[in-house]
Amino acid sequence: MGINDWPAAERPREKLLAKGPAGLSDAELLALFLRTGVQGRTAVDLARDLLAGFGGLRPLLEAPLPAFSGHHGLGPAKYAQLQAVLEMARRHLQACLEPGDALAGPEDTRRYLTARLRHLPHEVFVCLFLDNRHQVIGFEELFRGTINATSVYPREVVRRALDFNAAAVIFAHNHPSGVAEPSQADEQMTERLAQALGVVDIRVVDHFVVGEGRPVSFAERGLL
Repeated sequence: MGINDWPAAERPREKLLAKGPAGLSDAELLALFLRTGVQGRTAVDLARDLLAGFGGLRPLLEAPLPAFSGHHGLGPAKYAQLQAVLEMARRHLQACLEPGDALAGPEDTRRYLTARLRHLPHEVFVCLFLDNRHQVIGFEELFRGTINATSVYPREVVRRALDFNAAAVIFAHNHPSGVAEPSQADEQMTERLAQALGVVDIRVVDHFVVGEGRPVSFAERGLL
């Protein structure tokens, strides 16, 4: 039975229009992207097969072209479409934190940092520079590391914060392993940075660790 033969309330497109995208499963969302199935398999069937084969939605979305195209029903055209969708999503979130925008709350910051950092295969350390009203002045990747480590230099962080004339900063770095739990080294590094910036009267508002799931906030953990 094809999807068009399903009850209207169960078809992914109609379901999305009636309930919104949050009401759809990963397979249903992926089926809408795929649009069509293959012989003997509906788009939803194919989506379920792909999610099982890749081990979930994130590994599928982050798969390189050879691995992506190696699955039945996928190819370079679908890969290009998917990369375009992902980049539009990242740019949409980036537009939510353009210079001059005030941070509405930690959840907006979490969504933005997740979109910018979670997919990276290497560790990076970034900074959001803020004015005294917590409006965004700029965003910058300050340091880049290997798969599980990066070196952060307080002198360079202070220099860039002064270049932006920042009154406050929010730090973030990713853990490519997916484990967002702050390490003891992360805590020590953040303390050193806060002390160095405090000398020039720049406040560290928060430090987020981005991995799988919800980014961890140092401020919420009482680590700042």
